[in-house]
Amino acid sequence: MGRVGGVSRLGNLLAVPAALLLAVLLAACASTPAAQPVATSQVDLPPSYRFEPETISVPDGTTVTWTNHDNFSHTVRLIDDGGEVLSMSPGQSVSFTFRGAGEHRYDCSLHPTNMKGVVLVAQP
Repeated sequence: MGRVGGVSRLGNLLAVPAALLLAVLLAACASTPAAQPVATSQVDLPPSYRFEPETISVPDGTTVTWTNHDNFSHTVRLIDDGGEVLSMSPGQSVSFTFRGAGEHRYDCSLHPTNMKGVVLVAQP
């Protein structure tokens, strides 16, 4: 292949796919928007290292129950409620009663990078 202005045509041909690959990788790394809250007091842990739904809304004083449907143990670490950790083996459930309006964040202390959730508590 010949050279045009000091750059080979092969170099030009490879630059386009490289730029596309970079754009796709950057898009994949971008943060996703927060999940829309679901009005429920039940959160499932399906076999996928996540809380479903990720964001829920409940009235003040509601007891929320998490049920582990995964094949691995998980926890619910209540970040905004004293850091209490509720542990679940596969098939088990744990519950916590939320008091005080606002955003209550939690995660799985065993898998905090992937498993995060929010309980939005509203005054009744």
